[in-house]
Amino acid sequence: MYRFLLSRQWVIVTLVALALIPTMIELGFWQLHRHEHRVALNKVISDSLNADPVPVTSLTSPGGSVGDDDLYRPVTAEGRFDTAHEVVVRRRTNSDDKVGYHVLTPFVLDDGRVLLVNRGWIPADGSQTEFPDIPAPATGEITVTGRLMPDQTTADSGIKDLEGLPDRQVMLINSEQQTELLGREVLAGYVELVSPKPADGSPELVAEPDHSSIGPHMAYAVQWWLFAAGVPVGWVILVRRELRDRAEAAAAEGEQEKAPATV
Repeated sequence: MYRFLLSRQWVIVTLVALALIPTMIELGFWQLHRHEHRVALNKVISDSLNADPVPVTSLTSPGGSVGDDDLYRPVTAEGRFDTAHEVVVRRRTNSDDKVGYHVLTPFVLDDGRVLLVNRGWIPADGSQTEFPDIPAPATGEITVTGRLMPDQTTADSGIKDLEGLPDRQVMLINSEQQTELLGREVLAGYVELVSPKPADGSPELVAEPDHSSIGPHMAYAVQWWLFAAGVPVGWVILVRRELRDRAEAAAAEGEQEKAPATV
């Protein structure tokens, strides 16, 4: 009765079904791991944002790196802004998804080392081949507070740090790149400025990261596992339908054989 399962068509269907089950289970676990990573990242961000500010030099140094546990950690630094070596980071959006620049200003510490400070977003008005007009930061010796961030790289962001860009424009915020441009020791990573806030609201400060959303990954995981469970159920339904069709065809053939021949 089940010999049809050995036919080429049914062997292929069965093999495809057997391959789909572990694949869908694995995809479910992949989404589960993404969910767990998001939950862990949200906790790191929440813990960092709620922590008391510490001196930036206690968490990063030239040639080093910013640890995952220090992501978004509030830090402070004393020194002065060096607007003569200010650059802008192209193709950055604000909270309204408008495209513009991030303003990256070196902040010279009292010991001569440099901290990169992302002062915020400005619109890309006018020609994008010319250096834009940027509101000046606070002058003189000041204390800045910001959120510590790791260097941006092509590997992590997917953004290519293109050559041949207009003068004083970059694609990524990277301390190694700025070390070469400035010829000075630059602390690894950078900070997103929190204070002092610009007097007229420009540049627009980078918004605090959203750490309340966990995304749809858990729902996707359950969905893949339901699909995996549905494969054998679907296979059984197809087999039973094939059996029914074959039984009906055999019955119809028997009726034709019993019917008297007509002249």
